Amino acid sequence: MTKADIVNEISKNTGIEKVTVQKTVEAFMGTIKNSLTTGKNVYLRGFGSFIVKKRAEKTARNISRNTTIIIPEHFIPAFKPAKTFVNKVKNNVK
Repeated sequence: MTKADIVNEISKNTGIEKVTVQKTVEAFMGTIKNSLTTGKNVYLRGFGSFIVKKRAEKTARNISRNTTIIIPEHFIPAFKPAKTFVNKVKNNVK
């Protein structure tokens, strides 16, 4: 499902114009991005959490040059679904 599909589905279900729904969805995603870039997690009860994870420093190998490189510690965005959401998907997807 794409962002356009989500906008169409919300518009169809609520009767709100697609342009308004599109702006709302984009504002929602922008708010989540801004929160994560400032280090704040976003918790949506019953859906899940958008969190910032810290990846530890690690050593990696460049096989083509046969060298070792160090990847510094860094932060990445992650999504952790709520238990009710996970159970619903487990029981309904075939």
